[in-house]
Amino acid sequence: MPSTNLSFFLASVLLLAGPALAQRTLPRTKPAAPVKASARTSTNAPTPIANPVLAGDFPDPSVTKVGNTYWATATSSNWGPTFPLLKSTDLQHWDLVGHVFPGERPAWADYYFWAPEISHEANGKTYVFYTAHQRGGNLAVGVASADRPEGPYQDHGPLVGQPDGSIDGFPVNDENGQPYLIWKEDGNSVQQPTPLWAQRLSADRTKLVGEKKELFRNTAPWEGNLVEGPSVVRHGGYFYMFYAANGCCGANCTYAIGVARAKTLLGPWEKYNRNPILTKQANWTCPGHGTAIERNGHWYLLHHAYQVGSVQYVGRQGILSEFTWTQSGWPEFIANPSAAPAPAPAVVADEFTAARLAPAWEWPVEDRPQFALRDGQLHLTAQPDKGGAALGFATLAADYTATTTLLNPSSLPAGTTAGIAALGDPKNAIGLLAGAGKLQVQEVRDGQPRTLAELPLPTASPTLHLRLQAQGGRHFRFAFSPDGRTWTELLPGTDSADGQFLPPWDRGVRVGVVAQGPSSATVAFERFELVNKK
Repeated sequence: MPSTNLSFFLASVLLLAGPALAQRTLPRTKPAAPVKASARTSTNAPTPIANPVLAGDFPDPSVTKVGNTYWATATSSNWGPTFPLLKSTDLQHWDLVGHVFPGERPAWADYYFWAPEISHEANGKTYVFYTAHQRGGNLAVGVASADRPEGPYQDHGPLVGQPDGSIDGFPVNDENGQPYLIWKEDGNSVQQPTPLWAQRLSADRTKLVGEKKELFRNTAPWEGNLVEGPSVVRHGGYFYMFYAANGCCGANCTYAIGVARAKTLLGPWEKYNRNPILTKQANWTCPGHGTAIERNGHWYLLHHAYQVGSVQYVGRQGILSEFTWTQSGWPEFIANPSAAPAPAPAVVADEFTAARLAPAWEWPVEDRPQFALRDGQLHLTAQPDKGGAALGFATLAADYTATTTLLNPSSLPAGTTAGIAALGDPKNAIGLLAGAGKLQVQEVRDGQPRTLAELPLPTASPTLHLRLQAQGGRHFRFAFSPDGRTWTELLPGTDSADGQFLPPWDRGVRVGVVAQGPSSATVAFERFELVNKK
């Protein structure tokens, strides 16, 4: 945790939750021509993969197989609902179907919901081992379980929380079939080494038993100040651990993937002398933290990486990279016959006609807003502080246009503003807001608001269409229209507003609706649409 691709076309919309949400899907791709195995143990041709397979901010993805279906989850960090649940039949085309914790977060944790590892066990249960910040404490690894992979999940609390923090839990059975948990001690947070530990799990996977043992730590120059994100598979008489190292996040990231192996789970472990085995590629940079899985004789790592050109603004997207086993027994990543990045879905839209809010919407995990859907409208209750009430979509490209319709803007209660915004976190946002007889482009940077432009609020129409346009992930323009046809920009004579400050180090930008003011105020919106530039 904090911590290329055959041409194809994304279908523009897939209706999620009835007609309410147009959600992305990927069509099948034609197989590539056979390629020579070249000193590999398998003669299967590489699989064409249109990456990203998980478009948007899906760091630290994890995957398991249940029957004929693959289930995945990923870091949600400080966005709720906590830990997305996605399913697929082929590892490339995924549907978002829910969340591990769709409502309230676990009572013991407050924020930093990182690195969930989903695992389906022989007892028929599905487990999610995850990292979170303990209330009044430090980072810890917890676990939740469910009788079905789609949930509902029961939380069992933290398993381990060392003084310097414990993160990136990974469950694995040893050579004798005994369940173990591997995790990272977060020493880099206090300028110390980062050991990877293993300790036996109880039969029900809800507590650690026995003594922990160190497997290895960051010792190689390329690893920098950490090793983390372990994923273990067994192959050819060895346990192989894929792991990430160096700097995970942001524009200056240095992440890469290495591998180590051992005859027995507790070691000794041998790091590959050709590490790192996966580094920056033509379209993707800073690959790291994923799960290895096999399908139809092919081996893959579902991991994250930044797309070159959008980098931190979209976030760390879910990438599927194929590898094979060499004659020496070590894994080797192979070139993807599909070289071009998959285009972002053309349109993602919500008409607010479903009974429930579509699962793609997110909110600040510590400040879940109050909202309701009625008659094709989203009714959002205002909040007086922390940037107001906010609901957002993950952005999917560096260039996009978002629009929504604000109802009865001239009748907003006193002290209430509402509109459309690009959201970094509750203390960092930039948007177009209506209220108190004004339209304002307002920036909130580190909790401090600043008005960048202002015009009188049009009063002739009961609706006000609001538009936000992003270029390169950081340059924003804003416009409004009473009828949705003739638009007026609110930054005349100015190129754009600069949103470089928006994304936190471990997250991408969201775009959505906001309402700030007294908690007695409710604001109504119609239709939200996100159009991505291909």
